Amino acid sequence: MKSFAFSFSPFLLFSFLLFSLLPSYAQNPNCYRITFSDKNDSPYSVDRPEEFLSPRAIAKRVWFNIPVIEQDLPVNPHYIDSILNFSTEPSQIISKSKWDNSVVIFYPETENSQEIINEMVEHFSFVVDMLPVAYYQLPFISEKEIHKKTPISKQTSNTIAYTSSCDYDYGNSIDNIRLHKGELLHKVGFCGKDMLICAFDSSWGGFDTLSCFKSLFDNGQIWGTIDLMPGVNNVFITSNTDPMHYHGTITMSEMASCMEGKMVGTAPKANYFLIRTENPWSEQLVEEDFFAQGVEIADSLGADVATASLGYSTFDYEWQNIYTPADNNGTASIASRAASILAQKGVIVVNSAGNSGLLPWHYITHPADALNILAVGAVNKYGVVANYSSYGPAADGRVKPDVASIGYDAWGIYGDGSIGQFYGTSCAAPIIAGLAACLWQALPQYSSLEIMDLIRKYGDRYNNPDDRTGYGIPNFYQCYLDHSNSVPEKQMSSVSVYPNPTTGELRIEVAGQARNDVVNVEIFDVFGNIIKSKIENRKSEIEMDISALQTGLYFVKITTENGTLTKKVVKY
Repeated sequence: MKSFAFSFSPFLLFSFLLFSLLPSYAQNPNCYRITFSDKNDSPYSVDRPEEFLSPRAIAKRVWFNIPVIEQDLPVNPHYIDSILNFSTEPSQIISKSKWDNSVVIFYPETENSQEIINEMVEHFSFVVDMLPVAYYQLPFISEKEIHKKTPISKQTSNTIAYTSSCDYDYGNSIDNIRLHKGELLHKVGFCGKDMLICAFDSSWGGFDTLSCFKSLFDNGQIWGTIDLMPGVNNVFITSNTDPMHYHGTITMSEMASCMEGKMVGTAPKANYFLIRTENPWSEQLVEEDFFAQGVEIADSLGADVATASLGYSTFDYEWQNIYTPADNNGTASIASRAASILAQKGVIVVNSAGNSGLLPWHYITHPADALNILAVGAVNKYGVVANYSSYGPAADGRVKPDVASIGYDAWGIYGDGSIGQFYGTSCAAPIIAGLAACLWQALPQYSSLEIMDLIRKYGDRYNNPDDRTGYGIPNFYQCYLDHSNSVPEKQMSSVSVYPNPTTGELRIEVAGQARNDVVNVEIFDVFGNIIKSKIENRKSEIEMDISALQTGLYFVKITTENGTLTKKVVKY
């Protein structure tokens, strides 16, 4: 069940969701998840992580002491070749998951796919399981065209300098952020700058052409896109009037928009990467495989936050309906398993709880049940629970949802650029995700798991959680005040460090009250060793050349008479 947000009334939302549960015309599967037993004789090695992880991801692993293990190795290509060559029938791989050690194989032109799969399981000792996951009518396409990726715009993002001021006129969108005191977090300088948020959705209709998002592209804040739906290859589907096609536009607007006096998101200065894992035209089990591959891509990019407004419970074909609410244990679904692993790899994972509160399913959907992630329920601006927001707890007794945010009359941007109000936990998740990025920007000394735990602890129901809002509505600003070890950011907001990431040139800009101070700049490696330093007096801009440093994560510590500010910097 997709936890989509619409501008419908609650009754119409309920009717839409109920309609999507009606049985579809029966079809035999032609897509199967094949699970392998091991990664023996893999051409990849944990000693060469640069072959499958970006420099940003490797630096994060080093800093947070997260080892690269066999689990991180890509699926063995020798195994993939073996199953593709097993039959003379045409076949292709449409999805891969290294953490699950599985692939999805598609047979486009045969009615004997089940027989082929059964023989394959018997023939290869390294094939340990198979599961039918979809029926698709797809053209046979080359491997290169299955998943189209728009590269990260490193050069653009490296040349943009931002001011530190985040004192916005939010317009109506103040309702989205005020519930969490997020506007106060912005005012002291934390708007998501230098953070990378990966967003998962069905499509972003109009997002690439609307003038209200143009600054995101101009500023290099859109680092790239990838479409995991085989045969489509365009995350910016052109229909701006079909709500299935602009769902991602709505959710992105709640994080990334910056229209003074109209619509300002919760992380307007963050960087974003868009990953399409959802089929907007149907609901099939294979979309969990696309999601699993998507979160692995987020990990390989070195994402700080991953957010998804989607959920799985029931599917279009009866043979796909393998779950009951008892499977909300964080391990039954490949999507939930992947989300749980991503949270262990140094990423804050945020997912909508689902809109099943009025439906027979009733409970949270996968992957909201995942371990150590933030599942977000829906409330209105007064904190009253939306009746369609899915119920917890998890099947194993864990508190779910974890927290709650605005998911009733939440402000967002349609695919045509107009601003309106929407319903659904789809809206609540990105609001929390954006604020989580801002909080981690403010408290870089904490790990992703620690930041998520802090968000729970600052919920207004932390001492008395329930099955609708979990630990309640978190107060992000109070969390920052209680855990910041530096001077109040308002005294240091005149200091900015850019470009970040950088290939070697680093500028520290000091303005306002700090301009006449003695400025001490120190660069530390991830082990806490000072590797470069400079002292300047009465200088508004300080240049540092770090081109000789190895690729990785570094910390820049700027000390003035007003206090100390520490920033994370990634060297490519």
